[in-house]
Amino acid sequence: MAVAALTGVRTGFVDNVSKPVIKQLLDDLVEGGVLNDGESESVREDNGTRADMARDLIDIVRKKGDKASSKMITYIQRRDSSLYEKLGLLDNQPAPEPLEQEPSKQEPPKQEEWSDTLKHTTEQFWRGKLRDNSIYPVTKEAFKNRVALLITNIKFTDATLNRNGAEKDQENMEKLLSALGYEVVKYTNLTGKEINEALIEFSKHPKLKETDSVVVVIMSHGKLGAVLGVDYKKTLSNTEKQDEFPIDNIYKQLGPEKCRALLDKPKIIIIQACRGEKAGAVLVSDSTKQDLVCDDVKQPSPSLPAEEEGLEDDTLRCVHKEKDFICLLSCTPDTVSYRQRDHGSILIQYIVQVFNTFAHEDDIEELFRKVMHRFEDFKTQNKRQMPTKDRCTLIRRFYFFPGL
Repeated sequence: MAVAALTGVRTGFVDNVSKPVIKQLLDDLVEGGVLNDGESESVREDNGTRADMARDLIDIVRKKGDKASSKMITYIQRRDSSLYEKLGLLDNQPAPEPLEQEPSKQEPPKQEEWSDTLKHTTEQFWRGKLRDNSIYPVTKEAFKNRVALLITNIKFTDATLNRNGAEKDQENMEKLLSALGYEVVKYTNLTGKEINEALIEFSKHPKLKETDSVVVVIMSHGKLGAVLGVDYKKTLSNTEKQDEFPIDNIYKQLGPEKCRALLDKPKIIIIQACRGEKAGAVLVSDSTKQDLVCDDVKQPSPSLPAEEEGLEDDTLRCVHKEKDFICLLSCTPDTVSYRQRDHGSILIQYIVQVFNTFAHEDDIEELFRKVMHRFEDFKTQNKRQMPTKDRCTLIRRFYFFPGL
């Protein structure tokens, strides 16, 4: 019996378990439903020494019976296999049933299993992360002060560049961001200069001092390193300057040098725009016969060989000037991203699916990975697209804790 097994190793457990393992076991037991938050807090705060914490913990669990004791034995095996062997639990107890695979390690479900609405995290899950120094802190007060910037270019001065279907992207992202607790500052149809001005204004938003994070979403046509403004022209005279917004400006305006309010806070960037700059490209418009179009004004002719593009060089950046960022770009360098006229961009559709289904239990990097994995299913004739995580300087894990 599991209770007898724990009772038999009580002294050895008290003498040998480390304090970090005790804390991990407490988190496991809370998430596993063995302990409640009050019992966990009592073990942490009402005992002055490591040994007292260990003694209190094992006694509480033993009194809850075989099922609780069996779970604790399983958690000990997972958290400290050498302690598990030293205590002789393998000899005193049948091999514990394997733990269910952690949600963050699971592959995304099939398409029909995606959630249509955002799942909420539990109070228990949030409290279990509060004392973990490897996670960015999220308090209920900070959650109430979240703010996000959403910029969508749909209609261009040159009507042949209009992004039909992007209205759906704007609607979907605004709904998702609001559900995640963010006040959405929304702009539509901006020039490159106006995008920059909107970003500067956003960097002064009064809620940034109290928020735990920000999200910036920009959706437009694009090229490598830039998002295109609505006044972009296919051809320019010698005296004209092209209407573009350098993506690098996001890092400059929201970095610690110009935005102290966001120091040490996650800054999540999502860019839905192509990154192709091919010589000999042809202009692409949203033909009424096309259900799938790309978000670049340039697309290589299939008869021309691909040209290599240089990678962006991050080696000269100082860490203290750029930290706590993560960016998801809709495609790899030198490639295009696609948009459906009726449903919007493929990237935004997949982000909504993944976030609705997993944001309640996965951190942002795992969410982005699952979005990328989702593109394994995107295979339309000879078209492929792969999003890219870029310039990630997160030093901890960030959870949205939706519904907090």
